[in-house]
Amino acid sequence: MLLNKSLLKEIELKEILTDINSGNKTWQQEDQTHIIQSMMLHIGSLDSELRDDLIYGSFYELILEKNVLEHSLLTDLLDYSLKDLLFNGITERESDLVFTRTFTSLLIALILHRDHEDDFLSEDKINDCKEQLLAYLSAETDVRGYVPGKGWAHSVAHMADAIDELVKNPKLNKDSYIEIVSALWNAVLQENYAFIHNEDERILVPIFTMLEQGLEEQEIIKLLQELPITLMGRKEQLDVQHHRILLFNCKAFLKSFYIKTNGKPKFVALHNGIEACLDEIVRK
Repeated sequence: MLLNKSLLKEIELKEILTDINSGNKTWQQEDQTHIIQSMMLHIGSLDSELRDDLIYGSFYELILEKNVLEHSLLTDLLDYSLKDLLFNGITERESDLVFTRTFTSLLIALILHRDHEDDFLSEDKINDCKEQLLAYLSAETDVRGYVPGKGWAHSVAHMADAIDELVKNPKLNKDSYIEIVSALWNAVLQENYAFIHNEDERILVPIFTMLEQGLEEQEIIKLLQELPITLMGRKEQLDVQHHRILLFNCKAFLKSFYIKTNGKPKFVALHNGIEACLDEIVRK
């Protein structure tokens, strides 16, 4: 998908999307291809109203609510997202390009949801999507939640949303579940930024989806058993501040996991494993 050089500027795009959103104009009255390409150009705008409400909100309406975009266009948008946007600025430390990456994640989630309904992506495309999403999750170091003056970055939460749509897809080989849950687990082991914006709960969503769809409980129990040892090893490598952040993130995740498995008979073994892991971490 090549972006036209004469695309709309942010202020122009905002005016058009605001008019459409308010009912003063309709999509049928506009050059949809031109607008959608402009939306892709500005998907990570620092104007939170344009980025969150108008661009993402419009994609949500067009893809999920109205389902008016051609499957070929959605496929092109997915390819462009994975190849050109998802890793944009990935090596930069806390740059504004994080908004491009994270809102691209949300667009990918919308496209995957539509594919689950309409079945237009190939199995190879779904597998490639899995590889790219996990590579991104591993490479992303900017895990800020809310950025003052600029709004929500929330890379971990947005990626968890995309992965949840991925694992719901019947074309994804369930043998990939172990690889995916391990990647999500590693995302929890964050030592530089305390997750205070419900990242733990968002990460749990795709994990529970996989559990409902065939992920063996024992695979997570194994991770729980290994976690105290992992934390002890990290403690020797980190200063006090970073070790405390790591412990905070792990405890918050485990506590949320504990609550969500409480009182559910099919998760008794998992619930007990979470409790044992928490007890061991607290003792050490």
